[in-house]
Amino acid sequence: QVQLVESGGGLVQAGDSLRLSCAASGGTFSSVAMGWFRQAPGKEREFVAKLRWSGDITTYANSVKGRFTISRDNAKNTVYLQMNSLKPEDTAVYYCALDQLIGARIWGQGTQVTVSS
Repeated sequence: QVQLVESGGGLVQAGDSLRLSCAASGGTFSSVAMGWFRQAPGKEREFVAKLRWSGDITTYANSVKGRFTISRDNAKNTVYLQMNSLKPEDTAVYYCALDQLIGARIWGQGTQVTVSS
């Protein structure tokens, strides 16, 4: 069974950078994409970024475009989210997600990112 483990969250100041990691294990051969979502207190979970294996196509939410970069290391089965120029409104729990060819989306446990002003 596929498992996702996120790391790299923390408390930073506005303008700082963070890199989140998401390591996948347990049979990822049917995966087609991985991405990141986030959920701020009192708000619904929202899309942040996605990387499709076919063609290495990346997609970003408008709110993070130009500041965040999603990438992967195939050898490590790991996806990264490089977050630059962080803003207080980026504060949220960030969740890694894996999409499979067949089956439901797999979620990680989440990692907290807090940006102080």
